[in-house]
Amino acid sequence: MKKIFSVLAILCWLTPSAFSQGQPQRPGAGGLESMKIGFITNRLNLTPEEAQKFWPIYRLYSNEKRQVYDQYRIDRNELGLHKGLVAVQEKYSVEFLKAISPGKINDFFRAEEDFERFVQREADRRRNQGRRFPPGN
Repeated sequence: MKKIFSVLAILCWLTPSAFSQGQPQRPGAGGLESMKIGFITNRLNLTPEEAQKFWPIYRLYSNEKRQVYDQYRIDRNELGLHKGLVAVQEKYSVEFLKAISPGKINDFFRAEEDFERFVQREADRRRNQGRRFPPGN
């Protein structure tokens, strides 16, 4: 696990930020987004040509996905959240074909899910780090 994290950290350091075009970011989002970019780049094994075409499309995809989550925070509509995320994925599946192969598109969606699970596990681990188990001992 330490090796994977080290590789991700190095990739993030070497990978230029996809959001360096002056787009507003949420506080603290830059480091995590850089890690995600490194993770996806490594997982998809993108060629320089593919990366040059892929990342601008990814930025649009990511922004639309963020809008769906922002709307969910307002209306708390679970079904709307899921429908919105599926609609964004379907739309960008077609757009990603302009940059990468269909197999890599599937790998991208899997890599994105894997990264989100990794982040959740790490957050849970950090949250529980100071607690003793079983409680009371």
